[in-house]
This record gives sequence, C-alpha cells and structure tokens, in this order.
Amino acid sequence: MRVRDAGLRRKLAWLIGIRAIVGTILLGSATLLQITAPGSFAIDPAFFLIGLTYALTIGYAMTLRYAEAHRWLVDAQLVGDALVVSAFISVTGGITSYFSSLYVLPIVAANVVQFRRSGLLVATLSAVLYIGLVLAQYLAASGLLADAWLMGGAVQLPTRSFAQYTVALNLFGFFAVALLSGSLANSLQSAGVRLEQASTEIAGLQAFNQHVIDSLPSGLATTDPAGSVLTFNRAAEAITGVPSGGAIGRPIGEVLQLPSPFVAALGGGLGEAGARRLEFRYRPVDGRTEIELDLTATHLETPEGMAGFLFSFEDVTGIRRLERDAAIQQRLAAVGEMAAGIAHEIRNPLASMSGSIQILRHDLALTSEQEQLMEIVLRESERLNTTIRSFLAYARPQRFQIASFDLRRSLNDTALLLRNSSEVHDGHLIEVDVPPQELRYEADEGQIKQIVWNLATNGLRAMPGGGRLRLVGAPEPSSEGVVLTVQDQGMGIPPEELDGLFQPFHGSFAKGSGLGLAIVHRIVTDYNGEIQVSSQSGVGTTVSVRLPARTVAAV
Repeated sequence: MRVRDAGLRRKLAWLIGIRAIVGTILLGSATLLQITAPGSFAIDPAFFLIGLTYALTIGYAMTLRYAEAHRWLVDAQLVGDALVVSAFISVTGGITSYFSSLYVLPIVAANVVQFRRSGLLVATLSAVLYIGLVLAQYLAASGLLADAWLMGGAVQLPTRSFAQYTVALNLFGFFAVALLSGSLANSLQSAGVRLEQASTEIAGLQAFNQHVIDSLPSGLATTDPAGSVLTFNRAAEAITGVPSGGAIGRPIGEVLQLPSPFVAALGGGLGEAGARRLEFRYRPVDGRTEIELDLTATHLETPEGMAGFLFSFEDVTGIRRLERDAAIQQRLAAVGEMAAGIAHEIRNPLASMSGSIQILRHDLALTSEQEQLMEIVLRESERLNTTIRSFLAYARPQRFQIASFDLRRSLNDTALLLRNSSEVHDGHLIEVDVPPQELRYEADEGQIKQIVWNLATNGLRAMPGGGRLRLVGAPEPSSEGVVLTVQDQGMGIPPEELDGLFQPFHGSFAKGSGLGLAIVHRIVTDYNGEIQVSSQSGVGTTVSVRLPARTVAAV
C-alpha cells in the first residue's frame, strides 16, 4: 500500500508539472497571438483562465501530500482540468477553436493516474462539456440563448452538418484516446506489477542463495581470472579468521596462505581435470593455533565462459586427528595381540634363567668382574620382565570393580608415592591442586592412579635438572565429568613428535619401557575420554585427560 501511494504521489507531481508547462505554453501563445493579430480572440478571459490554471496548479501542489488519503482530491483535479479546457475552448471560438484537442490531456492524465475507468469517466465528462458548449453556441446564434463572453464573442459558425461532423469526430477522438491510453496504462500497470513481483522474487532468490552459501559448513570463495577475491562466505570467515571485507579484492593466495607453486599453477589453468586439490597447514589471523585445510579449486563457469575460480575448503584438523588416533588404535591393537602371544613364551624361560643365575651367583666363587657381569644379567632380566608386565597390562587389562571415589584422595596418594619414589631427585617439587570440596567420580581408582602415575613419571623424567610438577584435578565445566592435568617444566616435546606420542615404544627416556603413555591412552579410550597435549620446547608440557561422567570402562 505504501509503494502504491508513493507511485500515486509521483504521478500527481508529474501531472502538476505538466499543467504548469502547458499553462506557460498557452500564455506564451496567447501573448504572441495578441501581438501578431490583435483582437483575434477575447484576450482577457484567456489570460484569466491561464492565471486560474496557475492558481489551481499551486493549490494542487499544496494538497499533494493528502491525495493518498483523500482520493477525491485526484478526481477534483481531473474534473477541474476538463472544466478549464472547456472554458479555454469557449473563449477561443468553441466549435471553431483550434484547441479542442486539449481535452485529450485530462483524459490521458486520468488514465495514467487512475487507469482506464477514470479515463473513460473524464472522456465522458469532456464529451458532455464539449457538446454543451457547441449547443450553447448555436442556441446563442439562433437567439434562443443570450450570448456571453465565454462564447468567444461573435464568430462565424460552420453549418450544422459540419458542426455535427466536427463534434462526432472530436467525441470519437476523446473515447479512442481514453480506450487506447487506458489500455496502455493498464498494460503498463500489469508490467509494473510483474516487474515488481519479478524483482521481489529475484531479491528473494538472491537472499536465499546468500543464505545457502552462508549456511555451508565449508569455506567458499570466488575469484576473478586474475585471482582477486570476489566473494567470501561466512564459513570462510570463521575458518580463516579473515572478515569478508578484509578478503574481497585481495589475492586468494595471500588470503588463504596458499603455497606459491599452487598459485603459480592456477595461472596456467586447472588442466583437463578442471580441478586441483591441496591439503596444507594454515595459521588463522585471529591468533588460533595452526590448522589443516583441505582445499579444492575449480573453474567458475558461466554461460559466457570461464569467469574465474571457485575455492571450497574446510578445516580437517579434527578429522586428521581422528584418523591418526584410529591408526594408533590399530597399531596398539596389533601390538597387544602380539604381546599376549609372546608374553608367556618369554616370561617362563626368563624366570628360569633368572633363578638359575641367582643360584649360581651364591654357589660359585666369582671374581669381582664375574660378579659385575652377574649383576648386569640380573638387572637386564628384571628390566625385560618389567617390559613384559607392561605388555600384559596393555594387552590384557584386568577387570576392575567400578565404584565412586574422591578423586582428590587418588591424586594426593599418587603424589605421596611419587615423592618417595626413585624418580624424584633434588630440585623436584610436586604440587597437588584440587578443589576444597569432594570431587567424586565413578571409575576404577587403580586405573585412575595408573594414568596419573604414568604421566607424572614422564614429567619427572623430562626434568632431570629439577622443576615443578603439578597434579590438578577439577570438574569438567560443560558436564559432570572430571579433568586430570599433569604439568611439568621440562624439556618439552617437538611438534613433529606429538602425533606419535601414544604409540608403543615411543618413549625417549632410558629408564622407560616405551609403553607408559600407550597404557594411558588405552585406559582413557576405554573410558571414552580424550587426551590433549600442549608442549613448548624449553618451557614444559601440559597433558589434560578429560573423562566423561558415569562411564563404565570397556574391559
């Protein structure tokens, strides 16, 4: 309704402007005619009507703002135009006036402003006024009606048959113009409605298309043939940390940190395949840690041909981590099966060998060098036996009774054992950070202690020169689970070694079996938990174990 009213006001404004222009033209014509042919028509009424037209135009302009609410003001303008035209024709000769075609103006205006029905009504009014004007002329000429100045004074009237022909021709013109201009106006209105509907549909499709693009979980960017970014969807902003406004217009290689060989290859096209795929590491500009991106580049095809490139990409950091974890699980399962098979084959002979050496050591008189060799054999036998026990602990975890316990007690007990173990040297400081209230959790307490013990001993071995080791227990903020954190100030772990940290025999410490972290990973996986490791060389390592609530271990 508001759009329609705005259109009516605009049309009326044009109509008012046209009236002013026509009035000016008539004023100039009347003035010129009076100068060139004085007395050819009644000049005073003509100038009066032209002045009246100006006055009405000013009045119409003042009431323009009210026309939407009061449509009768529009009708009054159209009727006023027909009356003014009739008066002007009367003072310029009536049936002999050259200005009878001015009736066309209000008829066309009515069609434009209020379409065919209004045009026919104004055409009918114009016809009635014109017929009445001609009849008044002939009645005055016959003496049946007093002459007046509106009749244009004494003029030579044509014959009645010619007058009838002229009137009929003008009436035909009135209604023909009304019908034709009305049809054009209605067609224009229909075209305008269809155009408005089409524009609305196009705008809706554009908005829907933008919503679809912005709803995609994958980043989407388009470029021109030179590689400058044209569009950058919402997912692309979230993945890269680059706002859309900061990406558009920049080279795609700069925005996505693409390797220079890949960017150079784009300059030569994408070849017969029409696509190129790349997986690379990306450092978000908002300060987040480095991520892995999987990107596909294709041609952006339009009916006119290739218009640029289309880049779709997604953050596959989590997927690649899961794949690596799955590979670790497979390797661990294989090692576990192997360990279960070889443990009994090795352990029994090893026990016999160790026992025999112990007897020989006591029964034989050995030199100091032989005694030292016996000690080495026994020590290495014990180390091998420890490795086999770790194999069995990993490959065949025992069945434990799940119970609710206070996690604070487990951390404090483990810290006490660590302080009195051979792993602690001068300069080591072990701290326990737990909440003042109970931190209860359902699990096997022995397994939880084993997790903390294995992580803590690794932390102590990473600090051969001393340092602080923190054992932290806290509730999981987003659930009813718990978070165990072991933090050291040791040498740190190189980034390239983090992926294989929980693989068997990955240990880098001389005293370790290489299975401690693999056992931790096995227990945490059984509890459907997850392990997060952050490390910085020379600063230390933090290992956080998140365990969900009320989870029964898969044993």
